[in-house]
Amino acid sequence: MYQVKEKLLKLQEEIAPYTPNIIAVTKYFGADGIVEAYQAGLRNFGESRIPESINKINSLPQEIRENSQFHLIGHLQTNKVKKAVENFDFIHSVDSKELAKKISEEACRQGKVQKIFLQVNNACEVQKFGFSKEELYRDFDEITTMKNLEVVGLMNIAPLTEDKETLKALFDEIRLIQKDLGLRELSMGMSNDYKEAVKTGATYIRIGRKLFS
Repeated sequence: MYQVKEKLLKLQEEIAPYTPNIIAVTKYFGADGIVEAYQAGLRNFGESRIPESINKINSLPQEIRENSQFHLIGHLQTNKVKKAVENFDFIHSVDSKELAKKISEEACRQGKVQKIFLQVNNACEVQKFGFSKEELYRDFDEITTMKNLEVVGLMNIAPLTEDKETLKALFDEIRLIQKDLGLRELSMGMSNDYKEAVKTGATYIRIGRKLFS
């Protein structure tokens, strides 16, 4: 059903010469999807529903668990921070100073440095989470001084639109903020807009149905 290797090769051809890290978004697919993607050469896997994803990750062969990085890409509620820190290498969806503080406190308890992305809602969509640009600049310095947190980059989720100019403008803005704040990584672009995202400087793209459907 999946044929991930063939789809991955096609994807890589489409985005060449760009070589972002490809996160295989497996939240709608079983552990067999992760296994096939791993066999195709992928090492980054994205999940969003914590209880289901933990069961899925724990069911994987030891080799895959030890040689892969797991990314939480869905909205994180504060009551699930403990499990998120226990099970994910990266949390992409840190959308407030308060959530960052909770993650910092939990990472300290677990003796772990948690890598995080700060989610920016620069399209100002009311149905989506994320810092506004103003909130990000206001809170950034405080977040970066929190213990046991490593802010590696910014993340955004663009609107569902076919308008490439709109997407480019939003991605460009995130890229400028990233450079201004001195961050390394940009997590942006999904199955419907990854081509525009990589051209703008995405270092991580989050691809689900393009690889698995």
